[in-house]
Amino acid sequence: MANPNLRALARYTDSLSHVYLEHAVIEREDHSIAAFTPDGRITLPAANLSCVILGPGTRITHAAIKVLADCGSVVAWTGGDGLQFYACGQAKTRLSTGIELQAHHWADPARHLAVVRRMYTARFTDPLPAGLSLQQIRGKEGVRVRDTYYRLAKQFGVPWVGRRYERAAWESADPVNKALSAANAALYAIVLAGLHSLGYSPSLGFIHTGKQLSFVYDVADLVKTETSFPAAFEAASGGAESVESRARRILRDRCCHERIQDRLTRLIPGLFQALPEDAAIATSEKVTEIWDPTGNLCGGVQHARDDS
Repeated sequence: MANPNLRALARYTDSLSHVYLEHAVIEREDHSIAAFTPDGRITLPAANLSCVILGPGTRITHAAIKVLADCGSVVAWTGGDGLQFYACGQAKTRLSTGIELQAHHWADPARHLAVVRRMYTARFTDPLPAGLSLQQIRGKEGVRVRDTYYRLAKQFGVPWVGRRYERAAWESADPVNKALSAANAALYAIVLAGLHSLGYSPSLGFIHTGKQLSFVYDVADLVKTETSFPAAFEAASGGAESVESRARRILRDRCCHERIQDRLTRLIPGLFQALPEDAAIATSEKVTEIWDPTGNLCGGVQHARDDS
């Protein structure tokens, strides 16, 4: 039975990051779900999962989907190793406040530029010099990412010849590039779950454009140097075998340690100076409003005139 009180749902900030499953059957088990794999049965706490990522060879029952939907956990279907996004289920939020604010900033050129500048400057630990152009900031960001790759390669003793990703030549990629692609894909799923839970569109990107996940890529870029990058280099330091799954496990642990979901709930609304998650939850049971040129009107009210 669906929970009638949305305030009783587990918040995105309190959830575990994600679980990725391949070659498994997922069924309902009491008020949670269980995955049956070749290695045995795994019980999964549906109420505490922000995202369940289903890879090839998975089957999930209608009852299990209903449990996850009631718990507000996003279900995403992907390709092998989570490297290609196909579809996802319903979001937890019932409000449109976030996406309306996002669309307002996206469509206004001045506000759009302001969000882009905030996104770039948010990646630096030290304040940037005043008066830098967007191109100068973008250049500094490129140097920061390049230096991060070299620093992590030295820290974990991993050979590094540059970032190379070719989907058609996946098997020829070196371990660290495979690990980077796998860790980034898992991070995208976590961010996607966050955007859905907080009520934003994954498509309306500000730096990235033209893709269904453009805003996912924007937000993920804000936290990659603390999450997927180090997870990938650490995984690659363990050798080439199963490097993709190892990268995802390390990323999961790192996201929990860094409290990445709690950070996203503050970081994303801050881009638009919107209400934080708690304020949105506090208004989640108010009646739907109706747009009017004079200002929003209360929904659920008969607006016909008595003499009509």
